[in-house]
Amino acid sequence: MPEPSGDASVVALVPAAGRGVRLGADAPKAFVAVGGVPMVRLAVDGLLASGAVDRIVVMVPPEFVAGAVALLPPSDSVDVVVGGAERTDSVRAGIAAAPNASYYLVHDAARALTPPALIARVAAELRAGHPAVVPALPVVDTIKSVDAEGVVTGTPERARLRAIQTPQGFAADLLRAAYAADLVATDDAALVERLGARVRTISGDPLAFKITTPLDLRLANTLLGHPAGLS
Repeated sequence: MPEPSGDASVVALVPAAGRGVRLGADAPKAFVAVGGVPMVRLAVDGLLASGAVDRIVVMVPPEFVAGAVALLPPSDSVDVVVGGAERTDSVRAGIAAAPNASYYLVHDAARALTPPALIARVAAELRAGHPAVVPALPVVDTIKSVDAEGVVTGTPERARLRAIQTPQGFAADLLRAAYAADLVATDDAALVERLGARVRTISGDPLAFKITTPLDLRLANTLLGHPAGLS
């Protein structure tokens, strides 16, 4: 499906092919239910509710394509494509599926409770001219760097640290260039940083936490008024 015409189309890319080993689930993490609803559906619903996204591309394992199509909202603006073995492979597949976007939002399916208002703020910052925008929260714990033996080597100044969330927003040409350079990094913002781009942070939201462990899943279920966790 082509992106909307004009020069302000926002395409959300949702990597949902990860296996979620730390969560201890049998299915890919994005298909684990929170409050009775799969995370990927909650994430897509939040993107749609933001009113800031023109198209959503969800990247899933090949054997889950049909199931994802069935569980996601029937909408001309939501597409499902095959993702890759690594997160970067999935994002690259999403970019290929939406080559004419003006802006990309890369959003973790596991951040299923992200408020739509936060998504809209990231998109607004992109439209205001910032080429890379990420939500961030102050770090509340003391952070230590350690060596291979676990011995502390330093204590970074906490006031200068931030925990980064999603969606991470980018001017499309910038993200395409980062992926064309075949760089290695832990998130998309780090990829564009390595190209020398300035990444703007905006205030994140505690509800945009990533559901990674069984404890995270219990918290998410509790927040949605659903007591069940992984059985």
